[in-house]
Amino acid sequence: MDRQAELPAAAFSRTDETPDEQFYRQPRFVTHIDEGAIAAVTGLYREYFPAGGRILDLMSSWISHLPPEVEYGEVAGLGLNRAELERNPRLTSLEVQNLNATPQLPFTDHSYDAAGVTVSIDYLTDPVAVLRDLGRVLVPGGPVVISFSNRCFPTKAVAVWHTLDDAGHLQLVQHYLEAAGNWTDIVALDRSPRSARGSLTGDPLYAVVGRAKG
Repeated sequence: MDRQAELPAAAFSRTDETPDEQFYRQPRFVTHIDEGAIAAVTGLYREYFPAGGRILDLMSSWISHLPPEVEYGEVAGLGLNRAELERNPRLTSLEVQNLNATPQLPFTDHSYDAAGVTVSIDYLTDPVAVLRDLGRVLVPGGPVVISFSNRCFPTKAVAVWHTLDDAGHLQLVQHYLEAAGNWTDIVALDRSPRSARGSLTGDPLYAVVGRAKG
C-alpha cells in the first residue's frame, strides 16, 4: 500500500501552499472548538491516556485539553508555533517542527505511552508517514487519539478533507492508520455533545483511536 493510503497526490493539495511556518508564525491563543467539544476531547484522554504516563501532544498548541485532575509523568508537545507551545501549562518539553516538511518525529522508539492529535489531522499532507512514525514512537499497545470536528482553516486543510462529510472523515482517518501498517484495534467514535433527544448541542466531535503494534 502506498504512503498516501492509495489516494492520488492531488488529494493532499491545499489552496494555500505557502510554507506552513509562514501561516502559523503569529500565535493564535484561541480555541478552535467549543466547550462541549473540548470536554469530549478531555473525556477521551481521561479514558485512553494512562495516569502517570508519558504523553505526546502532536501538532500541539497553547492548550492540550488534558484532564486537569490527572497527573502525567511527561507531556511533550510538538507544534509549529513556539509562543503557543511555551504558553501551554501542561507541557514538560516542546519541539517546533513542520510535519509536512519533515514527517519523521524527533523521538526514540517506544518513548511515549500515548499520543493525541487534536483537530489538526486535516492539515497533514503526508498523514500516513507521520502516523507510521508515531507508531514507532509509542510503546506497544499505546493509544493514539485523533480527534476532529467540522471546523478548520480551509486554505490549509487538504483537498480530500473538503470533499467528505463527517462519516467520510472518520473513514479517511481510519484508512490512514490502516495504511500506516503498524496500528491495531482501530475504532471510530462519535463523541459529539447531544441533548437527551439526540440533537447536537454545539460543535460535533469525532475521533479515531488506534493502538501501536510495536
